[in-house]
Amino acid sequence: MSTETEIKLSLSARVASQLPRHPLLADRTPRRQLLINTYYDTPDHRLRENGIVVRYRQQGREWLLGVKTAAQLTGGLAQRKEWELRGKPGEFDFSHVDESAIRELLESLRDHLQPVFTTRFTRQAWMLEPRAGARIEVALDRGWIEAGGRRQAIREVELELCTGELGELFDLASTLQVTLPLHPEASSKSERAYRLSADLPMTAGKAMPVPVEAGLSSMGTFRLIALACVNHLQRNEQGVRQGDAPEFVHQARVAIRRLRSAIRVWERQLPESFVARFDPLWQELARQLGDTRNWDVFLTGSVPALAVVFPNHVEIEQLLSYGRRRRCSSRQAARRALTSLAYSRLLVDFTAALVALPETGAGPVETFVPRWLDKCSKRVHQRATEAEGGGDAARHRLRLAFKQLRYALEFFSPLFATGPVLEGYHQSVSALQELLGSQNDLAVATQLTGDALAGARAAPILGWLAEQSEALLPELRTRLDGFRQQPPPWKELSQ
Repeated sequence: MSTETEIKLSLSARVASQLPRHPLLADRTPRRQLLINTYYDTPDHRLRENGIVVRYRQQGREWLLGVKTAAQLTGGLAQRKEWELRGKPGEFDFSHVDESAIRELLESLRDHLQPVFTTRFTRQAWMLEPRAGARIEVALDRGWIEAGGRRQAIREVELELCTGELGELFDLASTLQVTLPLHPEASSKSERAYRLSADLPMTAGKAMPVPVEAGLSSMGTFRLIALACVNHLQRNEQGVRQGDAPEFVHQARVAIRRLRSAIRVWERQLPESFVARFDPLWQELARQLGDTRNWDVFLTGSVPALAVVFPNHVEIEQLLSYGRRRRCSSRQAARRALTSLAYSRLLVDFTAALVALPETGAGPVETFVPRWLDKCSKRVHQRATEAEGGGDAARHRLRLAFKQLRYALEFFSPLFATGPVLEGYHQSVSALQELLGSQNDLAVATQLTGDALAGARAAPILGWLAEQSEALLPELRTRLDGFRQQPPPWKELSQ
């Protein structure tokens, strides 16, 4: 078994033609190969379900049977286990797979394996030696995925660490990005092929559970969570860049909010330079997406509700017209942000910085969690008291406090005993965040209506929005009273 460590970067056809002329590669003769890969799975895709890839690769007259664990790509980085053996297509000898659980699964499915898709591409490969003892292969792949009678172009660069330190791989990626617009890939060739074979439409990706375990170091836990947040963001970037569906923007924004919440949780353990460098960049990106999200909610939720209350009012048409223009411009800004060189470099630089974070003396994560959640809970209770007697600003601060508590609770919930205590607490926090979100939508609608309509024309609409916000206050007080009665599910960790 070997561990494959590589960074995958996508590029345009124009940039692909420029890459061989890069100063690092221009004076080297690349190795050129035609690679034909046939991927296998069961009819119900059991291998994909278990995160395993089986393929036969043809290199000239040689055939290699490859087994890989599926990698989650974050900032283009993929690290996975790999086994290879010479063989003949259709014959599956898994005796070389030295992880018993994987080998037993493969052997149990051997008779059901069938071809599911093919990749065919030309690879130009250069071997670089940034220092003595370090070797990195730069591979430019250009060709096609062929699946289900459909084709999709392959055009990407793979930087594979053969020997050396992981940081050197990121250094090379950053060096190439200085002069070439290379973007970290969000999915592997096989994952793209599965979607192509099923002819699946793009769908927004939601946050996935993070496998936090007791005994994992505090900094290791942060790294795991932060990488998951970046992956969540990248699973939605294509939808933001290429489509108009509001959910892609929403999920991309949620991913950044979760990431920034994690930075807040670990802020005292993180190097000051790390927080000072990256948090403002994520904040600015969230702001650009937030403008689009506000207009999406306004046009799909607030304005239709206003149209029912104020039928045949010319002001509603004016709101729609103004809102659509503003949403269009904000969406274009969001697309520019996620197609910019700055964003591509942020993904690589942030992932590199995460990997390089030093371990601290904070101990295992379970000793750190109760203190932090106690702090979050205390902040929520303080802001709840302020919100009950305050206005929109106080309720907005309470909503942010509940978001941080909810995200932290979800990050660490694998450490808690499952049961009614955890479920009840999470439901209470989620319901309050949703209710406060509705009030925030009304506050945003009030602001946007004021921007769109001048003076007296806006007064009836603003009055109705204020009434709706006021009508939610009794439910807010009731839910806050219920929340105060919920026992914290993390207390067992501190016993």
